[in-house]
Amino acid sequence: MSRILAIDYGLKRTGIAVTDELQIIASGLTTVFTKDIFTFLKDYTAKENVELFLVGEPKQMDNTASESEVLIIPFINRLIKEFPNIPVKRVDERFTSKMAFQTMIDSGLKKNQRKNKALIDEISATLILQSYLYSK
Repeated sequence: MSRILAIDYGLKRTGIAVTDELQIIASGLTTVFTKDIFTFLKDYTAKENVELFLVGEPKQMDNTASESEVLIIPFINRLIKEFPNIPVKRVDERFTSKMAFQTMIDSGLKKNQRKNKALIDEISATLILQSYLYSK
């Protein structure tokens, strides 16, 4: 089988999570600088079989698009162009950053470790992926 890769796209950093080959377990993979995201994805997809890209969809409480959506749309368009054989799906990412921070607290990370924004991005991508797997 192949993997599902989730992307929590950000202006500076992008969190990445991935499933196992059976698509049962979601795990944080890494956080990359957004400027390097396509290099990372090309390298990763050359080594691993990826069946689907999930991209977080930031929404307001009233279900309208978040302001950051204008940054994500060009990314998705390029993603589709660069990887035409891998479909892209969107997943509501409301509250993932808050849930990621709470996950860090619950796992016992110290206060200075919880300031690691890259780790928050990676956990957020994992939560996006878990949400999709639960809904399948």
